[in-house]
Amino acid sequence: MKTELEKPRSRLSGFKMWLLVWGLGLAGQICWNMENQWFNTFVYAKIGKDPSIITGMLIMSAAATTFATFFFGTWADRTGKRRMFISIGYILWGIFTIAFGLTQFISPSHYLLAGISVVLADTIMSFFGSMGNDAGFNTWTNDIMTDKNRGQIGAALATQPILGTILGTVVGGLLVGQNDNYMRLFLVMGIFVIVFGIISLFSMSKADDVAPSVRGSFWKQFISVFNFKRFFTLKELVWVNLAVSVFFIGFNVYFAYMGNYIIYYLGYTPDLMGIIEAVPLMLAMLTAIPISILINKNKHLPVSFAAIVINIIGLIVLTPIKKEQVDPTNIFNLRIWLGIFLVGVGYVAILQTTKVWTKQLYPKDSKGQFEGIWILFFVLIPMIGGSLIGQAVVKTGGETFVNATSGQTEFIPNGNIFLVGAIVTALSAVPLLMTVKHFKQRLSEESKTQQTED
Repeated sequence: MKTELEKPRSRLSGFKMWLLVWGLGLAGQICWNMENQWFNTFVYAKIGKDPSIITGMLIMSAAATTFATFFFGTWADRTGKRRMFISIGYILWGIFTIAFGLTQFISPSHYLLAGISVVLADTIMSFFGSMGNDAGFNTWTNDIMTDKNRGQIGAALATQPILGTILGTVVGGLLVGQNDNYMRLFLVMGIFVIVFGIISLFSMSKADDVAPSVRGSFWKQFISVFNFKRFFTLKELVWVNLAVSVFFIGFNVYFAYMGNYIIYYLGYTPDLMGIIEAVPLMLAMLTAIPISILINKNKHLPVSFAAIVINIIGLIVLTPIKKEQVDPTNIFNLRIWLGIFLVGVGYVAILQTTKVWTKQLYPKDSKGQFEGIWILFFVLIPMIGGSLIGQAVVKTGGETFVNATSGQTEFIPNGNIFLVGAIVTALSAVPLLMTVKHFKQRLSEESKTQQTED
């Protein structure tokens, strides 16, 4: 029996391959953006202005995402059937995205029930989203990556979150509108994800699967990755993942509350909030082109260090902004736009670089499971750590009100979320420094191997 995942015998045509890379990638990122951005504003608009609910959503969603990636990643490695997990996962993801919106119809008098229902609905949606996107789509893109298309695929995977954020925030804001019509948003986005799940079902074939990698029973293979013994032998991969984890802990401190900060602290409407975030991020996305060139030249380290510095500068620009200094009827505010742009540049650079960097370091027979390792450091740890820190910042350093109707205490985030986020983000430079030795050593060995082959 074969024990190593091999390249498919034949391949999708260039057009079909890139259609799926961009279509599935964007559909997934728009849906993730909606969860990370609009689910949080949905809670403030329909359930209550309580960061504890958002923290519960982030932690449970992260746990479900991580487990699903390991579980379905192992299953995909053992069967080699990437297309099954992509298609079924995306279709169910879209269905439960629509179902999430139904929680708004729970009576406001049942506040605890509404809060629990929102958390559970988000958890189920994330579970199937991870099946389709993390364990299915991300592993498939790893399968098709070669030396010739590494930079292009890396650029696509890194720019898709930004495009997803741009489209998700702009279109999402227009769909929600000034009357908080969140059900319309969830319905449209859910259908969009379902459509691409169906497209993948009919576009992909057995040629897009890979040879199975079976090592003992399912559960033995599943828990083998949690041993971490093999992972910790890959020193470069360990330090890169730690750097990613710390960076995104800082990211989750502020990003989960950015929409509510713009709407409820600065006073903008949801439709304007979408434009305020999207336009600077659209400009930031343009940096993906030169970054992809640097990645192909193995300039991972300088790009990653620059990303951290630029991101921190953007957060420092945003921190001192007070609501009294902002006119919510004027969509353009130089400091807000500049701050978001710089944050976006740092985000694009670190994500684009580390996505490609880590994929180069995965063992060939465990790509699906090592996508689970990525999710552990990229999603689980950052979302738990960042959400807990963010909740503490909002509750202790934000603005507090008592709702005269419900009697519930309401918490509104202010610029302190950016200050704390900057401090945490700066710490990501420490593990990144630890990669230098291993990175240079690997490049040296690869260069010697190439010279020998030549």
